[in-house]
Amino acid sequence: MRVYVHVGPLCLLTLLLPPLSPAAPISPAEPINQAYSLALYMQKNTSTLLQTYLQYQGSPFSDPGFSAPELQLSSLPPAAVSFKTWHALDDEERLNRAQGAFLALTQHLQLVGDDQNDLNPGSPILLAQLGAARLRAQGLLGNMAAIMIALGLPIPPEEDTLGLVPFGASAFERKCRGYVVTREYGHWTDRAVRDLALLKAKYPA
Repeated sequence: MRVYVHVGPLCLLTLLLPPLSPAAPISPAEPINQAYSLALYMQKNTSTLLQTYLQYQGSPFSDPGFSAPELQLSSLPPAAVSFKTWHALDDEERLNRAQGAFLALTQHLQLVGDDQNDLNPGSPILLAQLGAARLRAQGLLGNMAAIMIALGLPIPPEEDTLGLVPFGASAFERKCRGYVVTREYGHWTDRAVRDLALLKAKYPA
């Protein structure tokens, strides 16, 4: 007795297809190169942003040679670190610190933009530069997340780095806050260029 088995078109197609191979791992070289190019572009504009900011704040900020390295914000991590400590960081620590810093910078740049819109509403150049800096910081955050995915590292959750903002801060306090933010934006961009150059050498295309 003959037994006939009906094979439907879908089953036949399944039989004819070769077995699926596991997806090839994503190379970190491409997102590293993209992030490095963006960081270099940002680096060309950081000193212009700081000088434009100081120019619009009046004395003492606009005085020649103004600098106040002692001013810091508890909600914004400083970029300064010893070379020994920086060089000893592993990939995850390096990227986590940069991610945290640029997340904080995007939120602080939004706050500084709001402050300046109130303090210097007739300064479209400054407001445009602050907005552009915030967008570039967000872009670098996205690139760093892509690097972490490619390296199989967990992406840290997004946090509210600003916390409680004293809305009753004086004009001078808000100008000081903006100075620290624009200064540290430059310092963190310089550090990001160094971080990404190190990763570029470690994961060549």
